[in-house]
Amino acid sequence: MARHKEFDMTEVLDRAMDHFWRHGYDGTSMQELVHHVGIKAQSLYNAFGGKRDLYFAALKHYVNQGTVISTLEQTPSGKEAITNVFYELLADLDHPENRARGCFISNTCVELAPHDTEIAAFIERERIRMEDAYYLALTRARQQGDLGARYRDLRALARFLQNSHGGLMVTAKAATDMTVLKDIVSVTLSIFE
Repeated sequence: MARHKEFDMTEVLDRAMDHFWRHGYDGTSMQELVHHVGIKAQSLYNAFGGKRDLYFAALKHYVNQGTVISTLEQTPSGKEAITNVFYELLADLDHPENRARGCFISNTCVELAPHDTEIAAFIERERIRMEDAYYLALTRARQQGDLGARYRDLRALARFLQNSHGGLMVTAKAATDMTVLKDIVSVTLSIFE
């Protein structure tokens, strides 16, 4: 007879994600994970496999919790959707602990994607999903008269916005002055002027 799991999977993923996000993959041992998530090592192995599998599950969990794509896709005004995404990001980055953590996907891009093809492919799919969401928001903004004709290639502009978003989170890890981040957002959103 199979035993029931004696832990909440979402809570375990939240805790594992938090630890990996703060310390990285290489900076985290299984012993630290066991301590941080609060369940036995064997339970972690049974539920997830190894450390890499738990990391990948935590990364997927992070993506599933994200609101950027839904904001870009569901806000009726394309301009408002894009503006909201960047100002919400600024508000989040106004807390030093959030700046220090950066973006879990960006961190993974640097640490694991260069030598883990499955994780690299996952990150590329997510990059394309975000680019597509920016593209749809830009298309709405153009149709609504909020984006001038000077930007002919909306796909290229979507890539710029997606890159600005990721770049802002990387810059935030080192920038101690919020003015730096506000300036980046101001220039980014000048596409609507």
